[in-house]
Parts: sequence; C-alpha cells; structure tokens
Amino acid sequence: MAFSRFAQYYFEERYDLVRFIKTVQKAGLFVHLRIGPYICGEWNFGGFPVWLKYVPGISFRTDNEPFKTAMQGFTEKIVGMMKSEKLFASQGGPIILSQIENEYGPEGKEFGAAGQSYINWAAKMAVGLGTGVPWVMCKEEDAPDPVINTCNGFYCDAFSANKPYKPMMWTEAWSGWFTEFGGTIRQRPVEDLAFAVARFVQKGGSFINYYMYHGGTNFGRTAGGPFITTSYDYDAPIDEYGLVREPKHSHLKELHRAVKLCEQALVSVDPEITTLGTMQEAHVFRSPSGCAAFLANYNSNSYAKVVFDNENYSLPPWSISILPDCKNVVFNSATIGVQTSQMQMWADGAASMMWERYDEEVDSLAAAPLLTTTGLLEQLNVTRDSSDYLWYITSVEISPSENFLQGGKPLSLSVQSAGHTLHVFINGQLQGSAYGTREDRRIKYNGMANLRAGTNKIALLSVACGLPNVGVHYETWNTGVVGPVVLHGLNEGSRDLTWQTWSYQVGLKGEQMNLNSIEGSSSVEWMQGSLLAQNQQPLAWYRAYFETPTGDEPLALDMGSMGKGQIWINGQSIGRYWTAYANGDCKGCSYTGTFRAPKCQAGCGQPTQRWYHVPRSWLQPTRNLLVVFEELGGDSSKIALVKRSVSSVCADVSEDHPNIKKWQIESYGEREYHRAKVHLRCAPGQSISAIKFASFGTPMGTCGSFQQGDCHSANSHTVLEKKCIGLQRCVVAISPESFGGDPCPNVTKRVAVEAVCSPTA
Repeated sequence: MAFSRFAQYYFEERYDLVRFIKTVQKAGLFVHLRIGPYICGEWNFGGFPVWLKYVPGISFRTDNEPFKTAMQGFTEKIVGMMKSEKLFASQGGPIILSQIENEYGPEGKEFGAAGQSYINWAAKMAVGLGTGVPWVMCKEEDAPDPVINTCNGFYCDAFSANKPYKPMMWTEAWSGWFTEFGGTIRQRPVEDLAFAVARFVQKGGSFINYYMYHGGTNFGRTAGGPFITTSYDYDAPIDEYGLVREPKHSHLKELHRAVKLCEQALVSVDPEITTLGTMQEAHVFRSPSGCAAFLANYNSNSYAKVVFDNENYSLPPWSISILPDCKNVVFNSATIGVQTSQMQMWADGAASMMWERYDEEVDSLAAAPLLTTTGLLEQLNVTRDSSDYLWYITSVEISPSENFLQGGKPLSLSVQSAGHTLHVFINGQLQGSAYGTREDRRIKYNGMANLRAGTNKIALLSVACGLPNVGVHYETWNTGVVGPVVLHGLNEGSRDLTWQTWSYQVGLKGEQMNLNSIEGSSSVEWMQGSLLAQNQQPLAWYRAYFETPTGDEPLALDMGSMGKGQIWINGQSIGRYWTAYANGDCKGCSYTGTFRAPKCQAGCGQPTQRWYHVPRSWLQPTRNLLVVFEELGGDSSKIALVKRSVSSVCADVSEDHPNIKKWQIESYGEREYHRAKVHLRCAPGQSISAIKFASFGTPMGTCGSFQQGDCHSANSHTVLEKKCIGLQRCVVAISPESFGGDPCPNVTKRVAVEAVCSPTA
C-alpha cells in the first residue's frame, strides 16, 4: 500500500494513513495498527512491493539481512509517522495496539532455526521502537515476551496465550471468506459467528477484531491469490458498498449490547465452569460487582433443557444464551430477532452509453520488442509487475511439402505455463485460451495450430491474475510461459520451440498509449456506431462517457455481458473483471456444526462476480470516461451503471424473543423496558411503500417465501400498513393488543412480515 518503488513512499489520496487514523479518532474509535509489513490479506504479493524480490541476496520472512533491513526501515517509517502526529495511546492518540509480522507460525516452522531467529529479531526490533502500546503477533505461538500471541480463525475459544499474564486476544474473527474467480460465494451464518464470539467471551477472551467487519474492493491490480476477485466483500456485516448486511449487522449489534451489559462481572473475575448436561455447560462470572452467565449448548442437532441456579432454560442447538444478571436471558446466539434485508442492483432509467472501440494490433507485435533472447523467460522477471500482460513471440517456418497442407492431419500446439491465463495467437488470429485456478496455477494448453507455408508468427499472451500472497518463499514462484512449447504433427514429428529465439513485449499497446486516461484516449481513432458490432475481435478497448446518476445510492458496473479484462473510470482503475461461472456445491446451509469455508456456498452456475463497485467520489457531475479492455470478446452495449439498494426488508420474531429488561444501556443512557417487537428499516433515502406479507400467528417460511400458518390474525396486514407505510422505519409490538385480539390463545405466536422499500419521493 505505502511504498511502490524502491525507497519511495506514497501516502497521498486514499493512501493517507494519518488522515485515516485521525478520522477513526474523531469517530470515537480505537485503532489496532497492524504494521506487518507482510499482510497476506489476499493482496497482491502479500502487500510487499515487487521490487523487493529483486534486492540482491534477499529471502522473504526469514533470518535474512536484506529482508530485515527493508522490514525495519518500513516499520520505523510507519511508527515515526504515528509518533510525529501523537497517534499512539501513550501520546493521547487512538492506537492502542500494534502488530509486527502476520500469521507467521504455520510458515515459520518451515524455516526452522532461521525462522525462530527472525521472529525473535522482529519482536525485539518492534518493542525497541518505544510506542508505549503493546505489540502482538497473530498465529505465532512462540511470540517472545513482551509481545502477545493472538488468534486468527473461525473459532478461538480453544486458544490460550503463551504466558498466564498475557490476555486472550482474537485479531481475526472471520465473518465470511474471500472469493476467487470461478468459485462460489462463501457465506457464514450470523448465528454461528455470534456463537463463536460468545464462546470466546465466556472463556475469558478480552479483545475481538472482526475480519472483515466492512467489506471492501481490491481496486486496480491489488487483488492477489492469484485469481482473487476484485470484490472483497467477505460476507461482512457492512458490505463492500457500505450498506449494512442484515441480519448479520444487527444480530451482532445485539450480541455486543448483551456483552456490554455483562461488563462489570467480565472484567472482575475469571469464569467458573459448571456442567449442565452431556454437551451443555455454564460459564459464570460472579463478583461483588455483579453476576453474569453464559449458558452453552454445543449439541448441533437438538435443543437442550437445562437447570441453572434453580431456573429452567431452553437452549437452541449450537448456541449460547447470555444472562447479564445470572437470571434473565437477554440474547441467544441462534435466535434472531432483527430484520433481514434483500438487496437489488437496478438501473434508474438513465440513457444507455454510446460505445466506441479500438482494437489491439496483434499483427504489429515484435516490430520493436523490449528484448529478444534464446529460450523462455519468467514473466515477472520481465514485467516487474508493471502490467498483467506479457507477449512471448516467435516465428516458425513451414515447408510447402508438409502433409497437413495437403489435407493431412492438422497440426497442434502444446504450451506449458506457470500461470495464470494464456491466449494463443497464430498469425494474428486467436487460436484458443487456457486458465489456471487458485488451487493449481499451472496451465497445459493443447490446441489446433492453423499454420501456412512460409513464415508464421506465434504470439503467446500470458496474463497474470494477481500475484501470490501466501506460501513459503512465494517470492520465488514462477509466472508465465516456462515451456516446453511444442508443435505437433509435422512431417518431422514434433518440433520443440522452447529454445528458439523469442521476443518479448511488456503490456498492451493500449496501456503504452494510456488509453485508460482522458488524454491518452484522445490520441487514437475509435470505431463508432455500426462498425462496433461488426467483426468483433478479442483484445479490444471500449470507451464511453456517462453522466453521474442522481441520488446517494452506491453504484456498480454490470459486466455480465463481457468476458475478461480490466476497467477504468476517469483514469482510475476499478480492477480486473472476469465473467467466470461459479462451480461448487450450493446445497442448503445450516448454522449448526463447525463452520469451514466450503460449508455454505452460494451463486453456483452464476458469474462469481458480475457487479463492480464504482465509488461516487471518483466521479464528476458530467462526462465521466469509462474505458474497458476486453481480452476475449463481449457485448459492450449491455454494460450498465446500476444502483445498489435495499429492495425489501423482512422480520420473523417470536413473542417470547429474549428481552432486555430494565438494564442500563450505556449507548442509550436510559433504562428501558423491552417487549418483543418487530423493527423494520429501509435504507436512508427510502421509505416503506408496501407490505408484501404480514401474519401474526404461526407463519411459516423465510424472507421472500413466507406463508400463513394454521393460526393467523386477519388484521395483520392492516396493522402493519398503518404503522409502516410511508416511513423509513417502524416498530410494532408483538402482542394480541397490537393486532386486535389473540387468534390462538395458549399458542406461542410470532410476527412475520415482508415490506417493500422504495426511493422516497
């Protein structure tokens, strides 16, 4: 993020770290500054600048002097910036913790004694900078004193610090999972996430940081992997676009509120653990300042009825109930009483864009190559990551006497590449493409070779899809065409082209001319109108202008009609796009049982990523320049700028939902009595325009597919309409009085409702 060229730092614009931390401080929040400098994060090269790979004698993340020199220089730079602005808590600032290195433990074992020496050095170096706040190392069991070892994972209740005087800290509570092109969307049920957090708190955990709490976007070529998507939404409580994801956001908010009510007891004593059943237990914090209890049911299949302090409690499967007074349940991790929001991407009727096209000139390649060598070169050694694209170009002489020219069996070409994408051109025509995967980056291409008598030009376009971000010595991993490259079916048999003379061209011609910029796009003639739809070629640049849509809704580009490439708006890179269809197992998902990334998948058979976030801050009121580079071919006329908003909100709440009764809630500053209620809320700028479904009784189904049960109040729809239509938010108490009577006495009832959200007029 901070340094892109040797010995140069850049902290301007959206890289302004100091401004970001000061903004956090103004919001009344604290900061855990995870310096790294290795970050993983599914980020290109794990956050390291590529030039670091070419420092003489360097070896990443081990007892290596060139690497330690670079790491110390970066760490001192960041700490110095924070100190000069008085941003550490010891100076009155918001930074309460700092982290050196990142998830080193699993890889450190591979380095042996050199790894241990390196981690000891890193700890000593960091502590010696005198920040006045604690340092941590995550996933590093051997973190030397005084550095605190911390946990990353889906669950951390089995974790313990390596010394009894160190606190239990969870630096990454994984709220979901990242996405790779061609893969499904991985979602984590909030019931399980809340259960995991409550388990950690009941064990005495003192610090929890969600990863991610706010999803993001890997703009430009920052996504790593390789094959990590431009979207880094992560199924986070706040999505990539800055909109709350419900019920995840509000259910966690209720969890945090419940934990806050237990504060005095939690910080006073360690828990007493009592067995309540074969798979149930109580963690009780009893102190003169108060009593709080966490009742846990680890059974993933059935409810459990338990007795605690002579009171009866029913615990849903795989859940924890929180009792801030050791008596009343105010929260259960598996019982959701907050709304679910359904999102939509919609066009607001804006005029379609008028597209122009400029084709890359494959025929003119190698006219002025960057370099020419005998044999094949590794891609990164040539490009230094200045572009995703590298051309490998060679010539092949074909005799007129070859059998395939007389109607014999056609020729074929095989190419082996270290990844990540390969497009094969012969005499300027695309012959075929091949792709690696995140599990196996390597490519084995086999395809027809349409050669003619005389001289033929073979041009291999190797495309990087993000550099690796994790793995032992990943800086040594290869990218690009490594060979062999073999022509099959000649009279002589096979001809190995690997050690021929090869020419190299870094990047695309359009990149060299800066066609993505306002100035560069004006330097060439673009095809317009009917010519655009004729004879579409791969490797094409598209240009259009658009007006900024009205309103405040987040924006995205719908790229579902395109193939694979990159996007720029007003010269800034939105990132890589790829309409790769998701292959996976999208069966039903239960919140119960141990969660792993493949457990809950969505989007099978759909593009892994169709919509690409466009920050409104990048736009100007009129004449915004949109440039798309397409590798394969697509229909640019169907690209659309859309708005993201809430389409409908649902709630499904029981009248016996856990309530907070007469508790002092710091964030509200007053005592409140809560009956079970339905809370509905559209997004800012929206109001509830219709009630699609409403039932007080025993409704069935889920959001979007509710149905009436055997018990139903005929007044349900009317009551919800009167309470909610025309408002951004509304509240309805779940009681017979609210609905004009009890439709089924002696039956526990619930309210299910689905409301439509529309822009406020």
